[in-house]
Amino acid sequence: MSQSPTSLSPTADAWRRLRRNPIAVVCGIYIVLLLVAALGANLFTRYAYDFQDTQRYLNNPSPPDANHWLGTDALGRDVFSRLLFGARVSLGVTAVVVVIEALIGITLGLFAGYRGGKTDLYLMRLTDIMFAFPDLLLAILLSAIVRSGSEALPGWLSLGTLFFALGVVGWPSMARLVRGQTLALREKEFIEAARATGVPERDILLRHLLPNLSGPIIVQVTQDVAAVVLAEATLSFLGLGVQPPFPSWGRMIQDALPFKESQPLLLIVPSLTLGLT
Repeated sequence: MSQSPTSLSPTADAWRRLRRNPIAVVCGIYIVLLLVAALGANLFTRYAYDFQDTQRYLNNPSPPDANHWLGTDALGRDVFSRLLFGARVSLGVTAVVVVIEALIGITLGLFAGYRGGKTDLYLMRLTDIMFAFPDLLLAILLSAIVRSGSEALPGWLSLGTLFFALGVVGWPSMARLVRGQTLALREKEFIEAARATGVPERDILLRHLLPNLSGPIIVQVTQDVAAVVLAEATLSFLGLGVQPPFPSWGRMIQDALPFKESQPLLLIVPSLTLGLT
């Protein structure tokens, strides 16, 4: 006899709901395939992301053929390889930035909501100041400041600059969400009981409040992931993100613009991948 929905565990109920939503299933399959392609990029292509085919004419992209499934770009580099390695870079940057945002936002939101008073006042005014600036414009400003005085940064340093710029501007939404939820939870009976029995503040925050905030935090993180993917591509498109020779979908789109009429596939492929993701 099958279990009724009310008798299912939260995980089993979530899986049941997922299976009944074909759009969610298709999207989930796409994300899994994208992760596999990004992590196993070396296995799915025989070309490195910076390999230049000397048999191709430079400054003249070539169409797809048996050796290059999506053709080559103006420097003779395989587009399919750069697309896969670009996924690794884009998703890797996104993962690190979202972790930075979550750590800052959750920490500040917990302290502001639980302690209240001046702590809450000062931290929320800081959050309001951050909200006063458009996220992307502030990220561009920070990235430009870090890069000022240097014509080109090493690849690892360009990624570090990207982590810093996007991580600094992305935490206010998480902080405000966690603070609001904490304000509601701190008045609950189980928190009052923990305080009355002398449970240290750190344990109350980490063992009582934080687990009860996991649902809203997960929802916010999934929204942040999409925003960071787009922000990273935008900064790379403007030349302020991932620097050559590392591939990025935004950089690939920018490099393809001069050839949008002669070789439209060069522009369509990274744009479509970014849009779907």
